[in-house]
Amino acid sequence: MLTQARKMFYRARGFYAGTLNGEPFRLDPYHSKFWRKAAAGDWEPETFSVLDRYLSPTSDYLDIGAWIGPTVLYGARKARHVWCFEPDPTAFRHLAWNLELNDIQNVSAFGVALSDQFGVARMASVRGEPGDSTSSLLHDGAHGSDALTIAWDQFEAANDLSAVSLVKMDIEGAEFFVLPTLLPWLRKQRPTLYLSLHSPLLAEQDRLERTKTLLEQLSFYPNITTDKLQPVQVEMLLEPEALAQYRTILLHG
Repeated sequence: MLTQARKMFYRARGFYAGTLNGEPFRLDPYHSKFWRKAAAGDWEPETFSVLDRYLSPTSDYLDIGAWIGPTVLYGARKARHVWCFEPDPTAFRHLAWNLELNDIQNVSAFGVALSDQFGVARMASVRGEPGDSTSSLLHDGAHGSDALTIAWDQFEAANDLSAVSLVKMDIEGAEFFVLPTLLPWLRKQRPTLYLSLHSPLLAEQDRLERTKTLLEQLSFYPNITTDKLQPVQVEMLLEPEALAQYRTILLHG
């Protein structure tokens, strides 16, 4: 009863007052349980450490897979400008709400999916709940929705991305066909890449080959670490146990 009363209060007030890595924000009241977890430091503290380390007032941030915006909101306080993508319409609605609640002006948010081509694609959540952070172009269930997709070269051509110092990509398995389209730009620009690998979402017989291929394509980065900044070898990421888990890695110069 108390929890329900709190939710009703937050929704009547119009926001949840919380913090992200110590930074105060007004946050949408429909995700108060998540915001409490984040405020307690129990949601990806290593991600906030990466944002602190690689963003500055003179650099830009590219967030591919923004969800409702925890990394976008925090990144906007650290970077000069943030570009972000979130194609799930439910998640994007809350992302836009969170930006408005905090009067954030240095974020360009797009409710489209980066893909390998322009078009329309079906996407759905792994768990079947719209906006729950697991929506992916790899899934096209009946409970899903259509998403407008744009190719990376179209986006890059229309924007000055020369100051991007950090790229975060967390797109629930779509990285295996989206990330290769960024390779020429990544090789030239060399921003730090914070990449979530979702090998378990691939067919079991394809996991090793597709993960190996992707990591080979990124071999121009001299350093790979875990999300806790511990050095890791590519061979370790290709072991059966590693391929059966979601892993986040940092690639940098």
